[in-house]
Amino acid sequence: MELWFSEPHTKNVKLSIKVEKQIYCEKSQYQRIDIFETMEFGKILVLDGYLMLTEKDEFIYHEMISHVPMAVNPNIRNVLVIGAGDGGTIRELTKYNTIENIDMVEIDEMVVDACQQFLPQTAGKLKDNRLHIFYEDGLRFVRTKHEEYDLIIVDSTDPFGPGEGLFTREFYGNCYKALKEDGILINQHESPFYKEDAESMQRAHRNIAASFQIQMVYQFHLPTYPSGHWFFGFASKKYHPIDNLHAEQWNHLGIKTRYYNTDLHKGAFYIPNYVKELLENA
Repeated sequence: MELWFSEPHTKNVKLSIKVEKQIYCEKSQYQRIDIFETMEFGKILVLDGYLMLTEKDEFIYHEMISHVPMAVNPNIRNVLVIGAGDGGTIRELTKYNTIENIDMVEIDEMVVDACQQFLPQTAGKLKDNRLHIFYEDGLRFVRTKHEEYDLIIVDSTDPFGPGEGLFTREFYGNCYKALKEDGILINQHESPFYKEDAESMQRAHRNIAASFQIQMVYQFHLPTYPSGHWFFGFASKKYHPIDNLHAEQWNHLGIKTRYYNTDLHKGAFYIPNYVKELLENA
């Protein structure tokens, strides 16, 4: 008997991955957490039936969410990461000796525990001595901060369930206040391809633009996310993601990546016309 994990991307489209076995299944107070071993993608993490990561392609997501802001401002010292319970974003940030402190706010401790036990590829740096984990609501946490962080990364799930509050105008406004005068915000920005995802992308862009003068989106290819065409948002009080790119300085660091490079960095911000129209209409 064959076992398959299937995730609906729309009412008419779904992704299916052949499963060898289920290695973890628990329900926290927030969501159901599943980890499967698959033949093509290695271990995969699923929350409430939605695919969060696969061992085969997670490096693309985590490199693009982390290295883009670090190449724009090499002087980032204090970072806030909201979400990121799988540990992949933390893994990439800990490659920088210049970062002095990382505060990670994750609402669901069971996700972190499960990833540390079964997904060491992503969660292997969650014991770094610069990391401080707070198990609480990210929206509430960021309200209490004022001009404290050089970089805020919102590595959230989709805009429903536990992650819904991380896409609101209030939340982005509080992130603006929590950032220093040259701070950068990176957020999970959904996809422009399918209608429901595109509407979420427009809403996020509109809400960020209410607080930040500099706001752009950048694209990357992630095979297992809906349509494979996915975006992050870049917002800053000061820095332009292309004009202020420190390519030579970043390359001199010698950080090993499999997807990100400084040529790709520039190209990622050159987006298709249909995406430009969506954002203009937002």
